[in-house]
Amino acid sequence: MRRLFDGDEQDAQRNGTLTVRSAYDVLRPRPPHRPWVGVCMVASIDGTTVIDHRSSGLSSAVDREVLSTLRDLADVIIVGAGTVRAEGYGPPKKAGKRIWVVSHSGRVDPAMPLFASGAGFLIVPEDAPELPIGTVRAGVGDLDLAGAIAQLDADFVHAEGGPGLNGSLLDADLIDELNLTISPQLAGGDGPRVTAHGEPVTRRMRLAHVLEDDGFLFTRYVRG
Repeated sequence: MRRLFDGDEQDAQRNGTLTVRSAYDVLRPRPPHRPWVGVCMVASIDGTTVIDHRSSGLSSAVDREVLSTLRDLADVIIVGAGTVRAEGYGPPKKAGKRIWVVSHSGRVDPAMPLFASGAGFLIVPEDAPELPIGTVRAGVGDLDLAGAIAQLDADFVHAEGGPGLNGSLLDADLIDELNLTISPQLAGGDGPRVTAHGEPVTRRMRLAHVLEDDGFLFTRYVRG
């Protein structure tokens, strides 16, 4: 991949072609009282994040490498329960990596491979039903996502969507970083945006880099 823009003004050796690891292994300063939260998504050039209800039709080999690199760099991964079901999440490849599944209802199948492996955990409201799965609980009646994430033993939390979770993160002012791959496809349809179901908000982000490979643009925005 090649660097088209570097908003952090790195030295000349990092310009031109580079590896995914060198592009994303950067300083992420931990905010007070909670981990740094980064969101990773892929979207078509006309704005949808899915084709046939899955993100894989928009992706590429390098996009998948970006995702796996961010997973490796993060202390923990969070993902919405609907995305876990739609994408068929299994246990992570890296031993010891934890995936926290965000669910407002707590209604998940403990026999799913992710949970059966012991690598899957739940983030739920305090009054969600008891399950034989490790949980972090915050909020009564509705999930207090900020309170839950503050309890995670992590400096860098990597969020993989879907759009509903991203909308909740935005509502709670928890998004410190957005890694957005722009897929060179017109997809049509009425698929979801990067964030969904959240309140209208204006939050300025700073462009940290733009990379390119085979027509795909890999953008990284950080809190302004």
